[in-house]
Amino acid sequence: MKNIFVGNLSFGATESSVRSLFEAYGTVDRVSIVTDRDTGQARGFGFVEMSVNAEADRAINELNGRELDGRAMNVNEARPKTDRASGGGGQRRDKRW
Repeated sequence: MKNIFVGNLSFGATESSVRSLFEAYGTVDRVSIVTDRDTGQARGFGFVEMSVNAEADRAINELNGRELDGRAMNVNEARPKTDRASGGGGQRRDKRW
């Protein structure tokens, strides 16, 4: 199983349009376009999961730099998610501001 990062997507790109690009290279298990949690607007990147590593590697090599909707995609193997330090965002408990 390989998780592929797809960046620089147009904001109009859909999961089905991204899936159809990657399916030319093998079986696509899952496609997700990342959206803003407040507005629901696409954030310009997403992830594709492919179960056969050789097919995923070929898709990465062939699709990196290829245009979709007038934008050159940035396609590479996704880095593992790192633990983010807590303390950012959220409400302050100390209201002395």
